[in-house]
Amino acid sequence: MRSFALTARPPAGEAGPAPIERDPDIIASRLEDAAHFTGGHATELVTPVSEAQVADVMRKASSVLPVGAQSSLTGGATPMGETILSTARLKGIESIGRDRVRVQAGVSIAELDRQLELASKYYPPAPTFDGAFVGGTISTNAAGAATFKYGVTRQWIEALTVVLPSGDVLDIERGATRVHEDGHFELHLADRSVRVDVPRYRPPDVPKVSAGYWTGPGLDLIDLFIGSEGTLGIVTAATLRVLPERPAFCLAFVPFPERYGCLRFVARLRELAQQTWRDRDPRGIDISAIEHMDARSLAIIREDGIDRANGVGVPDRTSMALLVTIELPPGMSAEQAYDEIGRARLPGAPDTPLVRLTTMLAEAGVLESVEIAVPGDRARTAQLLSVREGVPAAVNARIGRAKHARDRRIEKTAADMIVPFSGLERLLSLYDDEFARRGLDVAIWGHISDGNVHPNVIPRSYEDVESGRAAILSLAGEVLRMGGAPLAEHGVGRSRIKQELLRMMYGDEGIAAMRRVKRAIDPEWKLSPGVLFSRDTT
Repeated sequence: MRSFALTARPPAGEAGPAPIERDPDIIASRLEDAAHFTGGHATELVTPVSEAQVADVMRKASSVLPVGAQSSLTGGATPMGETILSTARLKGIESIGRDRVRVQAGVSIAELDRQLELASKYYPPAPTFDGAFVGGTISTNAAGAATFKYGVTRQWIEALTVVLPSGDVLDIERGATRVHEDGHFELHLADRSVRVDVPRYRPPDVPKVSAGYWTGPGLDLIDLFIGSEGTLGIVTAATLRVLPERPAFCLAFVPFPERYGCLRFVARLRELAQQTWRDRDPRGIDISAIEHMDARSLAIIREDGIDRANGVGVPDRTSMALLVTIELPPGMSAEQAYDEIGRARLPGAPDTPLVRLTTMLAEAGVLESVEIAVPGDRARTAQLLSVREGVPAAVNARIGRAKHARDRRIEKTAADMIVPFSGLERLLSLYDDEFARRGLDVAIWGHISDGNVHPNVIPRSYEDVESGRAAILSLAGEVLRMGGAPLAEHGVGRSRIKQELLRMMYGDEGIAAMRRVKRAIDPEWKLSPGVLFSRDTT
């Protein structure tokens, strides 16, 4: 029976204080996340092994910042004097069922995938950085390459265990607790009952939105916590939905000499994949992800030798390259895949997904430059993925070097915008014009199949950071007018520019509504203060 109220329980598991680390040298390694956000500082790091220890920290500390792998791109995992609570020791995979898995928050996406592969299962919404922790992906409602087919993290979460700032624990099951018709939830804690009035703004209708507290008609309580960036509670465990049968995967690295032809190819691939899903055609092209890298991204790959290290040829005249993930029937062998690709252009070739894709690549005039990783070829798959992941890693390294060598104020300056796919070509043109007008060095990559791409400024000075922020604010207005969202998948964190984008999306009243939610659940402003928005002073 559904209800709008939920009663908390006492924490379970190993009791007593969590291990505390105060060595400045050890803590120094936890003072910066992947955003290179400035000013990180803390005096203690705790590493609980149970929800009871998490609750003990919550009751005793004046402020707490939960962190996982600290792969945040927003500064949300950079401490500003809080007690750092690491979930790294909450790393149990408690059960793997037919289409569900129960895991603790500190399990990495890589480890989760390894264990699921042993059981021939698959968790699709994993981010491209597989070092991320499950708890962190839930905290930001992370999305990865496969959103095009499978959606975002939110859609795959069936249950959460959450430790509240009071130390009470909520077991939230999807579908069990829905918002009251007048727009509120009730939480019954050990010492009080809490009324939580949900915001009334409406998120943009695009595949990805990671922008503050989720809301909408019939809101499920679980969705209020997913994407809340550790400001309402600490996720200690989750039940995830998984595919009961793991597909076979084929990757194709596809360079294009000019952008227009590349975008037309992506549009056609999207159409064919969606038709395959509708018709359940076993011969259709089933694409779960299309990633892209622009010319500047590819130049960085060459500058850093990432292409040579991974044996991937990037033709000199390439203006855009794709990394396409094709799903094939379970059990497809490398030999069968190579046979189909080799016969694709011969008379009497079989009608299969790989034959159809090979024919498309030939018709686009790019087949001879394509690099393929067939099912089962782990080494080649890892190389192609390393090229894709090498771009953000190389850009982040450049930002870090500029920060330490030139100006400590330098930090990651990047956009995480999404528009309906029909508007993507216009968005890329807007990026071109705005960044060129400002003379900024910018690399753009991302999830092109979703209309979600990431322009990243490569700063030569702090002035480039300031100019990049101004560019992003200007572009965000256009994105909103196109029906998109300027905050797609990375969240908001402590980033001043992203907090301003959140305000642009929902206005002052929207931010005030979020603060009311925060105040109801966390009246002492204990959890992740300064993340999403500044502290409530009312």
